[in-house]
Amino acid sequence: METTELLKRVRKIEIKTRSLSRHIFAGEYHSAFKGRGMAFSEVREYQYGDDFRNVDWNVTARFNHPFIKVFEEERELTVMLLIDISGSGEFGSQSRLKASLITEIAAVLSFSAIQNNDKVGVILFSDRIERFIPPKKGRQHILKIIRELINYKPGSRLTNLAVPLRYLVNAIKKKSITFLITDFMDQNYEDALKIAAKKHDMVGLWIYDKRETELTGMGLMKVRDAETREITWIDTTSTYVRHAFQEIYRKKQEETIDILKKSGVDYVAIASHEDYVKPLMRLFSKRAK
Repeated sequence: METTELLKRVRKIEIKTRSLSRHIFAGEYHSAFKGRGMAFSEVREYQYGDDFRNVDWNVTARFNHPFIKVFEEERELTVMLLIDISGSGEFGSQSRLKASLITEIAAVLSFSAIQNNDKVGVILFSDRIERFIPPKKGRQHILKIIRELINYKPGSRLTNLAVPLRYLVNAIKKKSITFLITDFMDQNYEDALKIAAKKHDMVGLWIYDKRETELTGMGLMKVRDAETREITWIDTTSTYVRHAFQEIYRKKQEETIDILKKSGVDYVAIASHEDYVKPLMRLFSKRAK
């Protein structure tokens, strides 16, 4: 993409998503994610009513009377965005591609984070780590992230969710708020997700397209798998075929939800043809309770 066109697209996304993050998401983001981490502050003498579980036994033994550890809310968080840029993101049967929706959502989350003085880092992945952008603050850093999402050409079209999850655990030592933004078109990632969710506060943003959930009767249709490039002919006039298609999606949906719940991961599903504001607001509200 030419530089001038790229800058125009980046600016367009910035104007829309920065406004949303400032006027709609700022308070909800703060309520949903602030105050969840507690950092050690100091040691002081025990006072009546203090939680006995916070006693510092080393200091207590040294001075021969009880001292407790005092903790305070961490005021600065690290937000990590694990963003699926595999071939399936190029699909879109309605108003936009899944990849375009992912870019907007990533921008909204990024601007919401920096308005709360949080750092933002990104892992772009397919079935490999395509790009790692270390956590930083500031508008210019967010604009760099948006440029990468618009213009980056992945080396692979395939998906392996376990890869970025393992990379996250190894690369980010401090607990972070991590958004896994993907269509979850993969399998065998449950163990990696459980391990990542124990170390980080994981949130799943499940991006899907309406045509991935159901078929309409449009005759004999040639379809190509966005990741493998395999071509298949489907007779969409067949009730049996349409029902089987829906059943496959339903089972995949149940399987994914089960994995997320067992891993203790909050999630929200967002359709590519719908407004993403309401689903994100529901997610934030749920976490703030």
